[in-house]
Amino acid sequence: MELGWFLSMSMFLWIAAVTPGPNNMLLTSSTANFGFTRSLPLMFGIMIGMQLLLLLVAMGVGTLVTAYPSLHLALKIAGSLYLIWLAWKIATSRYEKLETEKGTAQPVRLYQGLLLQALNPKAWLMGIGSIASYSLAGSMYSASVIAISIAMFMVNLVAGFIWMGFGSAIGRLLQSRKSWAIFNITMGILTAGCVVLIWL
Repeated sequence: MELGWFLSMSMFLWIAAVTPGPNNMLLTSSTANFGFTRSLPLMFGIMIGMQLLLLLVAMGVGTLVTAYPSLHLALKIAGSLYLIWLAWKIATSRYEKLETEKGTAQPVRLYQGLLLQALNPKAWLMGIGSIASYSLAGSMYSASVIAISIAMFMVNLVAGFIWMGFGSAIGRLLQSRKSWAIFNITMGILTAGCVVLIWL
């Protein structure tokens, strides 16, 4: 495996990881509302889900999704409904002062972040695109998939922390009930807006 191949693959994964999408909208909203520490389970759930999705794609499930339009349509519908539900949950989040160790409201949990990846078209495009474009044939296949997995883990980690940092900064700036309501409704709309991208 050459350095040029690795750099090209890493750049593809970085662009896919850092650009806005359901995962990044959720991380930003969760961190702004619940703080960095209480949002870490969501971050880990997303990362575990992405790794599992990549493994499934490498094992051939990705070809099923692209080969059978009805399966692809079902995933798009399920993903749209799930994102709408998450958007509603974000938009209707109650105001509370940031106290990361307590509070009655609950952030999105690890298993929810993990399950989101199965219904997240951007995650599927990232997984299918990286395997289709950057896996190597023959005896190098397994090694190339491992390299893709490591690179995906690293870019998702860095991108996740960037969006969580953005959410933390917003959380410090928002001091009133009204500003929190505006922020949560805005993030809910942006998350729901990701549904539009599913159907383009």
